Amino acid sequence: MSKPLIGVILGAVLGAIDGLTAWFTPAVRDQLAGIVFGSTVKGIIAGIAIGFFARKFHSLPIGILFGVIVGAFLAFLVALMQGGYYLEIILPGTLVGLIVGFATQKYGTAPAPARS
Repeated sequence: MSKPLIGVILGAVLGAIDGLTAWFTPAVRDQLAGIVFGSTVKGIIAGIAIGFFARKFHSLPIGILFGVIVGAFLAFLVALMQGGYYLEIILPGTLVGLIVGFATQKYGTAPAPARS
């Protein structure tokens, strides 16, 4: 499976799980469906970026670092829009980026070279 496809699929699944962690914050439980949807979209965006990065750079440590940075940055933007809950939003988002960065580098296949 290609690195971007692994990034998108894993980003969507882990993004949904990330959104479900909002259940542990009682003040936002009534908004859980919107949070899960938004986190899934955020995971897909992170997965696309991390997957294409992994296609170009074939280094596990650099891929993980890029995943952490992308996950943390996207989660920070969401937390900034919410005006609070920084730790509750940024920590799971960063973990999603770390896992997707690892998986795309470790398990994704590189594109086949073009034949002439």
